[in-house]
Amino acid sequence: MADDQGTEDCKDIFGDLSAVEKDAAALSDAAIRLDQARGDDKMLVAALDHNLELWVGIRTIVSQWEEYNPMPMEARENLVKLSQYVADRTFTDGKDIADKTLDSLININLQIAQGLLEGAEPAKTS
Repeated sequence: MADDQGTEDCKDIFGDLSAVEKDAAALSDAAIRLDQARGDDKMLVAALDHNLELWVGIRTIVSQWEEYNPMPMEARENLVKLSQYVADRTFTDGKDIADKTLDSLININLQIAQGLLEGAEPAKTS
């Protein structure tokens, strides 16, 4: 499977990163896949599916680990809302997703990735 190979390649590239850096890289990678898939229905469906899998994982983690998750409740709630938006758009629009909506999915991934990295910087310098 081509997507499995892409995942393996990412694991090799991301091997020396911290967990937060890996999460940010995975979101950035998904954003790149979405952007590069424009105009190719097969690639777009695969990119949307990959992105949805990431967001299902995010939702699962922030929803199930309340007592162990140091993240503020408001941040967890916002991530759940974003994951619902990603799922709604993916299932409703599919390969017929509008460019503006696709841009929003890409921007969400990039902004969350940036936030993860910015949040990790103070911990690195301490």
